[in-house]
Amino acid sequence: MKEKIYITRKLPASVVKKLEGEFYIEMWDQEEEAIPREVLLEKVKDAQAVLCMLTETIDEELLDAAPNLKVISNMAVGYNNIDVEAATKREMIVTNTPGVLTETTADLTFALMMATARRLVEASDYLRTGKWGTWSPMQLTGMDIHGATLGIIGFGRIGQALAKRAAGFGMNILYYNRSQKPEAEKETGARFAALADVLRESDFISILLPYSEKVHHLISHKELRLMKKTAILINTARGGIIDEAALYDALKNEVIWAAGLDVFEKEPIHPHHPLLTLPNVVTLPHIGSASIATRMKMAELAVDNLYNALLGVGSIKRVN
Repeated sequence: MKEKIYITRKLPASVVKKLEGEFYIEMWDQEEEAIPREVLLEKVKDAQAVLCMLTETIDEELLDAAPNLKVISNMAVGYNNIDVEAATKREMIVTNTPGVLTETTADLTFALMMATARRLVEASDYLRTGKWGTWSPMQLTGMDIHGATLGIIGFGRIGQALAKRAAGFGMNILYYNRSQKPEAEKETGARFAALADVLRESDFISILLPYSEKVHHLISHKELRLMKKTAILINTARGGIIDEAALYDALKNEVIWAAGLDVFEKEPIHPHHPLLTLPNVVTLPHIGSASIATRMKMAELAVDNLYNALLGVGSIKRVN
């Protein structure tokens, strides 16, 4: 019998085609709706591999329900949705999709910086709701990006790609990372600094760390109070890195000037989430890598990882 692969979200037929013939494939038939937990638990019972999204929690319960599972292919760079330690103990291969989304996510991060700094969403709503009566000297004024200081927390591929974009705007670039990156400093002109110094000195602070329990609520009340009152906080990494209750308080009480968020602690967020009530927050529904070309590359890499791991051929982007 052919080995079974379960795919947790509908993918383009052109991507899945590579798996046909070699494997028996089942796939959740919805693009916009996540697979219900109880359905997933049932579907993985006899699966040798699963291609999942960041919306699926691959934990002890699921791994226990899938005794034949060999490969978990995550269609994302981050893999905090997977209990990698538990999978490793069971000798399962876990893969992800790094590299292919670097430039697209850096583009979105810079776009979110610009939209937040120049109040673009607020200005568009101002016009669309008929509030624009006349030109006024201080109407909808925002913050300059050119010549400002950008602090990047997490200086991996995406952080370095963001730094290159910032250099084109004449920005002064600081970064905080677990280790210093001398070669990247030469290439981008960025300067390594302690976290507290990055927070104090930066006009814009971009969160680009991979999520783990060690960085859960890395940015909370104390860190927000270190920032300038004119600071703008951008998060295109993972929501749990920022304490959302602390951020709400800081934005409401003008501890910092604004925030641009593509990710949240619990996704999708409720339409009445407190952060959505604030005019100085630009929010997006986790679209950092959402260009057509990049999402196709992510899907193709996730399929390649799964195919190569099961057949023992080629290379894979292995996490464990």
